[in-house]
Amino acid sequence: MKTFLPKIDLKKLGQPESGATDPRGWRIVDAEGQVLGRLAVKIADVLRGRDKATFTPHLDTGDFVIVINADKVRVTGNKETDKEYQRYSGYRGGLKRIPLAEMREQHPERLILSAVKGMLPKNKLAASLLTKLKVYAGSEHPHAVQKPEPLALN
Repeated sequence: MKTFLPKIDLKKLGQPESGATDPRGWRIVDAEGQVLGRLAVKIADVLRGRDKATFTPHLDTGDFVIVINADKVRVTGNKETDKEYQRYSGYRGGLKRIPLAEMREQHPERLILSAVKGMLPKNKLAASLLTKLKVYAGSEHPHAVQKPEPLALN
């Protein structure tokens, strides 16, 4: 028996053929009150397409994901004060450390982006998967035209 591989035309990615439906769906998640790590696992699985029968590890078969209310995501334990995000400029002494509480005030979208990024494969595929993740701090988003379906988190 041969292994099934889904047909993905990179030129027509996201554009449905005549009479065919778009293989990429749009899902929406409300992050209010959700635990950050558990939410990131579900989002990473949907981005990769692991919830579909046509999942292939080396292909991008997942859906687009919209996350709203990113500023109201919940963390457990002492992470609000103890967890730090690091970035490095490349110069000597260029290490910046930002606590989670400060990151939530300044850039709440980056909390979810960095958590999901850490749960994706460490290769070139992860960069293309992250482009399908749209994160917004508030409850409004400009993707109503795509008619996103709610993502079941349980």
